[in-house]
Amino acid sequence: MDKLSDQLSKLADRTKKVEDTAAAAKAKNRAQLETTKTSLKASIDAVGAKTDDAKARAQGRLSDAHDSVQKHFADRRAASAEHKAERDLKKAERRADDAEQDAADAIALVLYVLDQAEYAVVDAVLARADADDLAAATGTSG
Repeated sequence: MDKLSDQLSKLADRTKKVEDTAAAAKAKNRAQLETTKTSLKASIDAVGAKTDDAKARAQGRLSDAHDSVQKHFADRRAASAEHKAERDLKKAERRADDAEQDAADAIALVLYVLDQAEYAVVDAVLARADADDLAAATGTSG
């Protein structure tokens, strides 16, 4: 497992990449968007192949996922409050490992969702460009 700081750096890098994609979309840089879309599709497919188990758990309605995540972290906070008085080193280490794994899982989910969101943005911009091109070719507007 990567250190949390390394994972957060990766998350920041991916967020910057999404910002760059949005800038390309705004500039209507079709060639860059097509390249980005192809790259994102490969990335999503690769992540999807590695995380079928995580994807299965992550599917469902957004509200269900939100409620589940909210409950999980509320439970973790409650458990953390209960265990503050405990001084057992092994238990403390296990709780720390669990908390780090929860953070890593949350970051992995965010990275996956960022890939999906960026792909959707690129796909939408390309679909709009196709519609605009068709409208220009037929002399109509939609």
